Amino acid sequence: MEKLIRSRLTLVVVVLVFAAPLLAALALNLTGWRPGTTRNYGTLLQPPVDVGAVPVALAGGGRLDWRDPQWHWTLLALPNGECAEACRVRLAEIMRLRITLGRNAERLRIVYAGAPLPAPVTAALSPLVAANDESAALDPYRPPQPGTLGLALVDPNGLLILRYDAGYDAARLREDIVKVVH
Repeated sequence: MEKLIRSRLTLVVVVLVFAAPLLAALALNLTGWRPGTTRNYGTLLQPPVDVGAVPVALAGGGRLDWRDPQWHWTLLALPNGECAEACRVRLAEIMRLRITLGRNAERLRIVYAGAPLPAPVTAALSPLVAANDESAALDPYRPPQPGTLGLALVDPNGLLILRYDAGYDAARLREDIVKVVH
């Protein structure tokens, strides 16, 4: 009988060891506690913005499907006005950044939502997806300086969670992207 009690007590202790962190996290979440700092480089949007209903027309025709069943993240390239040479250099940098993700590069699609780019530029930046924000709903996330490029990271459910202003650091941007696509 004592062996049965000891076995049950051991089971209860094991369950408590694994349940205690979950209960502590639940209690902290219910009280509204949030960490003072985060490790992400981009500006975290609280609450995330649902862009799933924003109509974005693809250059080849059709509409951008924000909710991706293949669990792809979307990095929006948002120029302010025409994409000048500096903007095109940043786009090329983003495409190289995508290549550095290796086998996870397919989990990140890059969508350029701005004035149409010349055909040779679009071809050189393949697999960049060219699109147009018809409703101007993405305008608040564009950088204020003309001719610059800002970025926004959208999760596979269509929630805009991080934004990057013009002049972002590509190495730190890559750190954020690696965290979400792996």
